[in-house]
Amino acid sequence: MRTANLTTALVLAAGVALAASPQAPARPSAVEVARAIQQKYDRIHDFSADFVHHYEGGVLRKKLTERGTVRVKKPGKMRWDYTSPERKEFVSDGNRIYLYVPADNQVMVSPVPREDQATTAVLFLVGKGDLVRDFNVSFAEGGGPDTFALRLEPRLPERDYDWLELVVDRSSYQIRSLTAADKQGGRSTFVLSNFKENVGLSDKTFAFRIPPGADVITTGSSPR
Repeated sequence: MRTANLTTALVLAAGVALAASPQAPARPSAVEVARAIQQKYDRIHDFSADFVHHYEGGVLRKKLTERGTVRVKKPGKMRWDYTSPERKEFVSDGNRIYLYVPADNQVMVSPVPREDQATTAVLFLVGKGDLVRDFNVSFAEGGGPDTFALRLEPRLPERDYDWLELVVDRSSYQIRSLTAADKQGGRSTFVLSNFKENVGLSDKTFAFRIPPGADVITTGSSPR
């Protein structure tokens, strides 16, 4: 589950950054909504938010609810602080990714995926993705009188997820939630609140020091 959470966090962080547009027509097409989100995303340098993560899936159809805060800064820096029910820290400093579980006194370290290895969702973090170019976009069920719900199906097969669903505020286009469907049949939904963009996050926010005595597990090759 922890490995799945790490992948989901990468996917989500990319989707979360696709936030808001100050103007929107009464009933634009799904592609027009996606294009407006993309235009706003291109102007977002960093953001922070509170999140609630609901996961259901796997062979045993396990359910999990987690809470915490997320902070992201382009290109590729992010910090997820899980506070409930288990404390965890998931940090990317732009070169390496650290997943720290205090209860296990363990840190998993891996390189940030290179562009030729990254999913289309992760590419949004480095400003190289495009919703309309990289996804087949359509309206999804779940939208309401004050929201738009988009289903994003990658044009090329992805190894980590089948599709994404993004729900945004109809008037501001600010993110409400994002769902990722993984290859094992699981669903991860992140519901966001207290969203703040372009707050001037310091690079120090994304620095991670391995705690003394922690068991370190390194995976993947060294980043270029």
